[in-house]
Amino acid sequence: MMNLERSGFFRRRVVEPVLQLLRMGATPQRLAWSIAMGVVIGINPLLGSTTVLALAVASVFRLNVVASQLGNHLVYPLELLLLPVFLRVGIAVFHSPGLPLEREALFHAVKRHPWDTTRLLWRWEWHALIVWLVFAVVVAPLLQMVLRPVLEHMLAKLHAEPVMEK
Repeated sequence: MMNLERSGFFRRRVVEPVLQLLRMGATPQRLAWSIAMGVVIGINPLLGSTTVLALAVASVFRLNVVASQLGNHLVYPLELLLLPVFLRVGIAVFHSPGLPLEREALFHAVKRHPWDTTRLLWRWEWHALIVWLVFAVVVAPLLQMVLRPVLEHMLAKLHAEPVMEK
């Protein structure tokens, strides 16, 4: 029963909006780029920036805003899961000072050295953003190449469906 509910939710919230965009004339290639960019932007380590950033990128590159926001919001849980990964990889790549992710250690650092801790947090964030940017440059085209045939198949099925008259 749970699988059916999930597939119904996925169909209503993901498949149907994409089919609607295809019905309105969006090309599979443009939709694939839009979704891929939304997904990649949706996992960036700068929390709270994904919606605005996805909107800006979609506007600048004339991508489908709805599709990019769909991709962006689908991966929100991944953003939270990948934040520590991007931070740790950034620390390793740029040889930054250690990251006290334990609650007590972080609170202690903020109380004892607030300015130094703030500067260190910003350095970690910048390093994480650079790691994410390299990741995004590699993953976005790959994701687009995977999505395009899927969307082309969806479009072909859409055109093959008989039109019902009301």
